[in-house]
Amino acid sequence: MPSINFKSLKGIGFFSEMKLMPARCLIFIIFFMATFTSDVSAQLTAKDIRGAAAVVILASEPPAKLIVDSPLAAPLALGRVVIQYRTENLHIVPVFGEGALHVSPRVGHLHITVDDAPWRWLDASNEPLTVNGLPPGPHNIRIDLEGPTHKTIDSETVNFIIPELK
Repeated sequence: MPSINFKSLKGIGFFSEMKLMPARCLIFIIFFMATFTSDVSAQLTAKDIRGAAAVVILASEPPAKLIVDSPLAAPLALGRVVIQYRTENLHIVPVFGEGALHVSPRVGHLHITVDDAPWRWLDASNEPLTVNGLPPGPHNIRIDLEGPTHKTIDSETVNFIIPELK
């Protein structure tokens, strides 16, 4: 444990007049810090920053929502599609089935469809979506926010154009 050299504090205000033992000084310092720093920590609570505790079942939850950005411009200019998204009131995790319907906060995943194809893929990574190898021209990607039983909760379609590469 580091020690405090109280002799070096002689010229600092009240320390020069106080003849306290090191233990009393330590108590004073702890009291001082607790008194004058408590307002800073009282500004925001953990709940303010992190939301509801994941271990407490919520009586009611607001509807889940999907927010999708346009593809990132720099990768798109190179023929790569990178789409960032986020969800509100739903955690993207690889948890499926009827039992997961009773989890609180709500959980789900995404279904991704490119150019209205008859097939789609599931994504539960919570990472940006990346698609490579599309030919130049107009395209669309539909992103469906799904519950754990694959029921669609929200959906967004992103339209974009892959440029001719030179």
